[in-house]
Amino acid sequence: MRPNVVKRLPQNLSFQVFIAIILGVAVGYFRPDWGQALQPLGQGFIRLIKMVIGPIVFLTIVVGIASMGDLKKVGRVGGKALLYFEVVTTLALAIGLLVANVIQPGAGIHAAAATTPAARETTGPAASPDSPVAQYAKEGEKRSVVDFVLNIIPENVVGAFAAGDLVQILLFAVLFGLGMASLGSRTAGLRVQLESLTEVMFKVVAFIMKAAPLGVLGAMAYTIGTFGLVSLLPLAKLMVCVYLTMALFIFAVLGMICRLFGFSLWRYLVFIREEILLVLGTSSSESALPRMIEKLEILGCGRGVVGLVIPAGYSFNLDGTSIYLSMAVLFIAQAFNMPLSLGQQLYVMALLMLTSKGAAAVTGGGFVTLAATLTATHVLPVEGLALLLGVDRFMSEARAVTNLIGNGVATIVVSKTEGDFNTDRYQAAINGRPAKAPGPAENIGAPGAGDLATTASPMGAASLSQDQTCQKQE
Repeated sequence: MRPNVVKRLPQNLSFQVFIAIILGVAVGYFRPDWGQALQPLGQGFIRLIKMVIGPIVFLTIVVGIASMGDLKKVGRVGGKALLYFEVVTTLALAIGLLVANVIQPGAGIHAAAATTPAARETTGPAASPDSPVAQYAKEGEKRSVVDFVLNIIPENVVGAFAAGDLVQILLFAVLFGLGMASLGSRTAGLRVQLESLTEVMFKVVAFIMKAAPLGVLGAMAYTIGTFGLVSLLPLAKLMVCVYLTMALFIFAVLGMICRLFGFSLWRYLVFIREEILLVLGTSSSESALPRMIEKLEILGCGRGVVGLVIPAGYSFNLDGTSIYLSMAVLFIAQAFNMPLSLGQQLYVMALLMLTSKGAAAVTGGGFVTLAATLTATHVLPVEGLALLLGVDRFMSEARAVTNLIGNGVATIVVSKTEGDFNTDRYQAAINGRPAKAPGPAENIGAPGAGDLATTASPMGAASLSQDQTCQKQE
């Protein structure tokens, strides 16, 4: 390794986040009280990210649709994305069920619904409405198909942004973008202003990302300090199964998809390594959403496609969450000695195809969806959630990373099928010479569009990581 590269290594965001993860685990293990006290660092960083998620999702979707101009193309891209989401998440659910049936991680636990602590909290005269399981069960009871559909429609736009509800923001942004596109040149001035506002928001993200190592340190230290490593041993089998299954999904299923569409999964993973480490540390794929939007444009995807597919994927393409949910349902059934027939498992998979679409891409969202699914089966005990409370936080990292990777692959696939993918830009990016994201006036779909070394854009201004900038300068 060259001396100048070694000298700049401490300034590399990937290196900083990696060190923060190691320090967080060490602090939480050796000084649990310190680890728990560092929780505000992780919470504060997540809040900073969530603060900009709503505006960025709105702006990228609106600018993306407006830049397309052709409403037929908007519908075509949206249709392709939804079809891809449904096919791939169904594969994820099926793989989770298959592995859980073969390995049976819940066998031998012999839990009894009437004797678990959760059962005593959620049933009987001493029921506690404030217990964690009772709260998840209460949230799960609210989930139905009708409620999910109605929840997509915000009661008011301001409320959707205030609550940070991505599905509601997505709907309003699509309608707003369609309205702009239908008015044509009359909205040209507004589009320029929105692009300038997008530039400002991504500059804000660049400032926030400087605090990423502290956020990761706090999140990891709190997790290890609160739950410890010893407490994971009884459920280690489930955790190993979940991680191995998600690795199988990434390198087998997503790898096959990448080969079919002519790009390298490994080089794609290397290109988004900083985002993967960030998600691994914070346990939330939302923490990397703004940077993924920028990175995928730099990788060659069309702005309009990125603006539609990535935000939609955060609500409808949760591959990791789908795998976890299917395995968790069977784990609970095996733990309580309630084997499910093939017909019941297919019913569970059909339920999850609906309920998983409403799972938020934040820590705990999948747990609420699991509660909803258990409630809907009318067979499995909801108090079985208590078995997973201690380790859910550890498995959420795998869910979030898989969701992140899957959404990026989906965006590249849709962009390629639309002919809106710049091969030259892709080659430059994976070879360590990434250019800035393209300007709105460029035809990114053309293989040789623009000078890759000099193309300027608001959305690309804050996108280059420090190590990439160094590579470019060399």
